Formats: sequence, C-alpha cells, structure tokens
Amino acid sequence: MDRYDTADSDEHPMLSRLIKLGLFLLAQGIAVILVAFVALLVSFGTSWSATTDQASLLQPGEAGSGSLLLKQDGATTEAIRLGTDIDITVSGPTLRARVTQAFRNPTKDWVEATYVYPLATNGAVDTLKMVVGDRVIIGDIKERQQARMIYEQARSAGQKAALTEQERPNIFTNSVANIGPGETVLVQIEYQEPVHQSGNEYSLRVPLVVAPRYSPAPIVQSVDFHNDGSGWGATTSEPVPDRDRIAPPVLDPARNAPVNPTSITVRLKAGFTLGEVKSHHHNVNTESPDNATRIVTLADGAVPADRDFELTWKPAAQKAPSVGLFREHVGDADYLLAFVTPPSAEQTTQKPLPREVVFVIDNSGSMGGTSIVQAKASLLYALGRLQPADRFNVIRFDDTMDVLFPASVPADAAHVGEATSFVGALQARGGTEMVPAMRAALTDKISDSNMVRQVVFLTDGAIGNEQQLFETITAMRGRSRVFMVGIGSAPNTYLMTRAAELGRGAFTHIGSVEQVEERMRGLFAKLENPAVTGLSAKFSDATADVTPAIMPDVYRDEPLVLAARLDKLSGSLEIKGRVGDRPWSVTLPLQNAAEGKGLSKLWARRKIGDAEVARTLREMTPEDSDKAILALALDHQIVTRLTSLVAVDKTPSRPEGAPLKLSELPINLPAGWDFEKVFGERPQQTPAQLRERHADARNQPAVRRPTPAAPDAVRLPKTATSAELKMIAGLVLIVLALILFVFNRRQPLLTDAA
Repeated sequence: MDRYDTADSDEHPMLSRLIKLGLFLLAQGIAVILVAFVALLVSFGTSWSATTDQASLLQPGEAGSGSLLLKQDGATTEAIRLGTDIDITVSGPTLRARVTQAFRNPTKDWVEATYVYPLATNGAVDTLKMVVGDRVIIGDIKERQQARMIYEQARSAGQKAALTEQERPNIFTNSVANIGPGETVLVQIEYQEPVHQSGNEYSLRVPLVVAPRYSPAPIVQSVDFHNDGSGWGATTSEPVPDRDRIAPPVLDPARNAPVNPTSITVRLKAGFTLGEVKSHHHNVNTESPDNATRIVTLADGAVPADRDFELTWKPAAQKAPSVGLFREHVGDADYLLAFVTPPSAEQTTQKPLPREVVFVIDNSGSMGGTSIVQAKASLLYALGRLQPADRFNVIRFDDTMDVLFPASVPADAAHVGEATSFVGALQARGGTEMVPAMRAALTDKISDSNMVRQVVFLTDGAIGNEQQLFETITAMRGRSRVFMVGIGSAPNTYLMTRAAELGRGAFTHIGSVEQVEERMRGLFAKLENPAVTGLSAKFSDATADVTPAIMPDVYRDEPLVLAARLDKLSGSLEIKGRVGDRPWSVTLPLQNAAEGKGLSKLWARRKIGDAEVARTLREMTPEDSDKAILALALDHQIVTRLTSLVAVDKTPSRPEGAPLKLSELPINLPAGWDFEKVFGERPQQTPAQLRERHADARNQPAVRRPTPAAPDAVRLPKTATSAELKMIAGLVLIVLALILFVFNRRQPLLTDAA
C-alpha cells in the first residue's frame, strides 16, 4: 500500500506538467491565429473602406495597355480610350487613305471627346462618317463657324455629333459629343494625297503624333496696313493666336503606358514592276499578289502612335519612269496630273559656282534624346563635304542664339575643325526661337553675286508660330535658297515644305541615325549641282488653270509636279526650262494620259496652297485669299482652315439633364524625345495632364481653357486603422505576453521533469 502510494505520487506531477505544456501550446496556437485574424481584419477593413463606396473605380494595377487613369473627384477611373486604324490604297501617282478612330467610353458619364492628331501636309480631307451601333451618319462640308454651330447645337440637344476641323494643314481635331457610358463611337475620315518621288524612289509618309509645339510669348508686333492708301493699319502681337488648339496634353512616358494604338495597312499598286519596298521606322509584313502589287501590314500589330510611318518603294528596273501623265473627268472639266523629271545637270558643261553655305542647327529641348544625335551627325557630315572654294558659317539656337563666325569664312581645315568642335559640344536645352535664327542666316553680309548662297536649316520644326517664320523668309530671302532638313520621329512637315517652297529650296527628312548619310548625300547632290530653272508650262489646245502658278526651281532627282484643270483634254503639254547652262524642253501628248483617281481634289488642295502662299507674299489681300480658299473648299468638298466636316445623329441619346464632360485625349511623346528636355523636371503636375471640364454648351467659351487633372495621380487607399481594431490588437498582444511570461516561469520545472 505504501509502495503504491509512492508510485502514484511520483507519476501524477509528470502528467500534470504534460497537460500544462499541452494547454500552453494550444493557447500559443490560438494567440497566433488571433493575431493573424486581426492583421487580416486590418487589411480587409482598409481595403473595404477604400473601395466599397466606389467599387467600379479602376485601380492602377488593373489598367490595361493603352489605357489611361483619370483622377476624378479624388478617385481613379479609366479615361476615354482611342484606337486608330489606317488603311491606304496607292494607285500609281496618288493614294487614298481611310483613318478610323474608335472612341470608347469606359466611364459612367456622358462624355465629349476631342483628339488632336496629324495628317499628311498635302492631303485633301473630303469625307467624314460617324458610326453609332448599326447607323452610319455621313458628314457635310460647311463653313467653319457654321459647322461649329451645328455641332454645338447637337451637343446641347443630347445628339451624337462629330466635327473635323483643320488647325494647320497637317494638324486636325476630331470632336465627338455625347458618347454614352460604355459606348464606342467610330469616326472615319478619308483623304487624297499625291505620292512623293525623289530620283528612283517613291514614298508615302503617315504622321501619327503631333509633336509638342513651342509657342513664343508675344514680343514683336506685326503690322498689316490697309490697302486703301489711308496710311492706317492694324497691329497684332500674338504670334500663335490658336496656341490652345495645337497643344494637346502629352503623356510622360516614364509615368504612363503608351496610348492610342494604331494599325496600318498599305495596299500598294505602283503601276510598274516593283523592286525594294521598305518601311523605315516600323516592322512590317509584306505580301506580293503580283509583281506590281504589295500588301504591307504592321508586323507587331497595333503600335503606339509615337512616330511617323514611312514607306518607300523602287521600280525593279534600274531607272524610275521620268514622266507620268494622269487624267480624271469630274463634272464639266478634266483634271490632269503630270510628273516630269528633268535630266541630270551632270550632262551640262557648266562649271559649278563657289558656294556660301550657312548651317543652322536647332539644339532646343525638343531636340533632346536621339534627335540631337541625328542633327549633329548630319551637320558633321555636311561640314566634311565642303569644298575648299566654299565659304560657310554655323548658327545654333534654342531660346538663345550663337553665330560661330562674324561672317562666312573659307572652308579650310582650321575653320572646319573649329566648327566641328563647336557642333560636337552642343546639347539640347531651352525653347525654340526659330525666327531670330532664320533672320541671322538670311542676313547676306558678303553679297557676292558670283557665289551661290544656301541656308541649310536642321530642326524638328516644333513651333506654333509658323506664319512668322514664313513672313521672315519672304521678307529676307534675297538671293539665298533655304534647304530644310527635318529631324526626328515626328517633324513638322508643313513648316518644312512651306519654308523650302518660299525659300526656293528643298526639304529632306532624316528620321533615324541610320538615314543620316544616305539622306545627307542626297541633299548635297542638290546643293552641289545646278537647279533646273526658268520652268514654264504651256498647253497647245486646252485652256488650263495650272498649279503651282509660279513654277519652282527643281533640284537634282526631283520631278516637276503639275496639276491642271482643263476645259478639254486635247493637244499637248510643253514644259521648258534650263538645265544648268542649256535649254531643255519636253512635250507630252495628252491623249496618252492614264486614268487617275482623286485628281480634282489634289488640284483644289494645291490651289488652296497657292492662295495661302500668295497671301504670305502679299500678292493677295487676306480677304481675297480667304474668298478663293472658301470657294475652292466648298466646290470640291474638302476641309481647310475655313471649312469643316460635321456629322449629326438626328436621334437624341443623352437624357435631358444628364451632365456632359469633356475629355481632351492625350498623345504620346514622340519616340526618341526627352520629356524633361521639353517640359522640365517632372513636377507633381506636368504638361502631360489630362484635361477635363464640364462640356455643356450653354456657357461654352470660344477658346478651350481646360482645367488640368493629373492622369498619373493614383488614388491611394485609406490605410488609417480604426481605434477599435487597435484596441483588439493590443489585448491580443497583452494575452500573448502573459502566456510567454508564464511559460518562462515554468521553464525550469519543465526542464527538471525532462
């Protein structure tokens, strides 16, 4: 009995300690579970408090490629999406392009969307269609103010409407009113354009993004005197009166994914057996149905709209056709398009005259990134091509300007070496004050009639005051000839072509470093060889209205391109001129003209360009110029700065009283550009901001002055923890501490028991 009691007393403490250990481990597990539960509760509670009141809002991580986040009333939602499809058919000397823009509204609001986009400088926009569901609404050409009034009335009435307006010959705006929540509206425009030819190469260019424009502050007043001889006139001091309309919001690529995905298809029907077909800035797939046809599509599918699309093609034969003649009958008139490439000036015996070449290089902020690399490489190549008999100078500009030498100097090794060092040290910065640099370049200090004076101007042309530059060239060109070299992925081709036209020179585009040598070699072929001068055109039988009205000089490998409206298609066309020191002429029988498409539109577009040039040259008054432009635009149904296309769905869709918001769709920064060089260091709110305001037409101002809202500002979750949750967490931690304290006190006992 005693022996039994002793054994019982020895085993009972061990059992007791094991039970206590088990309870402790159970309590510890429960404590861990409680702590984990509280942590989850805090996390979910925070998430619920941030999203339950706005469950439909898009969170930053959920935005897909090509989408944009819009900060709205302290929350983040997805902005209007835009997708673009471009379909181009090339038919011999002309092309027809169809641009379809799909505006999708993923928000819960009724929205008016506006999008600023580029088009080809020489394109004649003549068609607008708006597709809503299964309905297609055809647009009409109206005078610009009338079209705007029709659009605003439809917008106020809740009707869907689309408006296409020209801001510059290469910048357009599409506005679409009353896009409902979750709806997609298609806006489709079409334009006609001539194919470009240079030597043995044909090409087309599709601009895809409007580069940010530098618009100088009004400093110098321009004067316009009345023609009545009274001595009275008017002054204007605003160099860019429409600066708000050509400055869409630009996305910072460091903070936003690319937007505005674009797909491109080119159906190339050259009219001759094709050789090389090449896309210079995009990867493409090419199909060959026959030897004169190619179907070109983007190999990467839809791509961001951030650089020009350039396609070139060459004939399989070694030489391209030197003449082309095409006709179209519209109404009671025949329209003719003629391409004539004069023979090379190398066939002449004229000894080249010595040259004075003034190089101007743009080193402003918009030239940052790869553009300044291209520009410097181009200029260094040009310096290396100078001949000992030449004289030269170098000017660089941003919002300041440096002229390297007081006057042009001989192109000897010492001066070229100094210029090379000067160019090599250039960096991109500042604004783009182009007019003072052009003035300095056109200032003729030598005035030696035995020297050919040439200005080579390297820039992206990213300014808004183009007209000031044109007026400067007109007033100061003298004996100089201006050759524009467009640099970068999205140059201002309108400025380049018009400046070269007014400066009696030529335009060359360099879109990548790889193109520098090839394109500069072609430019120097123009600079170093005499131009074909004294050109004239005469029809033997027909009465003709020919454009250009004043025949330009033609440089090596360039064709003379004439468009004419004829009362009858009979007889012949004779073109005369001088190739170097020899007379030259060619006669084209009109009965050999092939059938062409859209020639009447191209003729009208070029006549409108003639009227704009005559206005700049002060050969026409502004009133007469506008009158001629308006008549041509209405007769031929094309968009100009005085006419617009408008389409209205007759059925109202926005409920009465429902608010309408305006979203100005942003654009990408052109490829190769440096955002900080253009807009400065990234502040909290940058020029990349998405603009939004109420778009009800009752109090609609004439000029858009939108209120900014940052697209890259994301809505942060409400992470503040409530007091109740803090108290629960505190109690759990206290219990856990007590358990640990007891465990530590019992630790020696457990050790002894073991």
